[in-house]
Amino acid sequence: MTKRDWVMKSTVAVILSTSLLMGGQVGQAQAATTSYSQQTKEVSSIAKSLIGKAYKYKATGPNQFGSAELATYAYKQVGVKIGSTISGLYKTGTKISSMSNVEAGDLVFFSSNGSGSPTFMGIYIGNDKYVYSSEGEGKVVQKNLSDYSKKFLGARRVLEESSDNSSNSSDNPASNTASQVIKNGEKYLGTKYKYGSSSTTTKSFDCSSFTQRVFKEAGITLPRDSRQQSTVGTSVSKKNLQVGDLIFMKASVNSSSDRITHVAIYAGNGKILHTYGSPGVTYSKFDGTNWEKRVVKIKRVI
Repeated sequence: MTKRDWVMKSTVAVILSTSLLMGGQVGQAQAATTSYSQQTKEVSSIAKSLIGKAYKYKATGPNQFGSAELATYAYKQVGVKIGSTISGLYKTGTKISSMSNVEAGDLVFFSSNGSGSPTFMGIYIGNDKYVYSSEGEGKVVQKNLSDYSKKFLGARRVLEESSDNSSNSSDNPASNTASQVIKNGEKYLGTKYKYGSSSTTTKSFDCSSFTQRVFKEAGITLPRDSRQQSTVGTSVSKKNLQVGDLIFMKASVNSSSDRITHVAIYAGNGKILHTYGSPGVTYSKFDGTNWEKRVVKIKRVI
């Protein structure tokens, strides 16, 4: 083989390798787009297939559905786990305030008087149509979204987080850190609770030594006790909760004092990760529970 032949073959090999690499990247981008598009179509199709099914408060399907449970069921069928309460779902995903910006697959929320907290919800399926489980009509029905403009509170887009945006998580350091905090906490699930536990041990935790530990392992230094921890970071509202936020609570729902006695980490999907009493480190439901009613403040330190 001459030197000229060797150079030509090497050049061809490089061009082919580059083409294959670029083709793979394009293919991955197309696959991600197809995945998102396909999921929105599937969610809409599933919602339409449930029209006529019976309404029943808190029923989870497949033949009877509550209001929020219809959305939970439809998303579960495409492999996306979301919350199971209207209040919880109203905080999830990306907020869509304008009715004109709602897209197929979005969760739409309404109030009977057009203000305050949502009282019923559904899934937008496109072409000014949405599907919801109606208590008044006793079944799953399809309605025109525009007919409910006076009751419309807003929409939430959850499929972006579960599909396309997941491939870009490396571009969001805060999201990565929050996920790491939760992973750090999960490895201690079941570790016993001990009031005043030393910050140097992982054999037991109290609420604030637990948060201090799992944040430290993610590269964030927090003060030792819950009241000190509540003085750092940025204050946020319950409706803007994000994974990794610290939730500070008073002693009880009926306590007249807002003195902070407990701290937990918001873990997403209406749950908190924390430690207390007999379960030790555990997950607890947050939305609509006494934990939520005890909230004094929420701080974001990530």
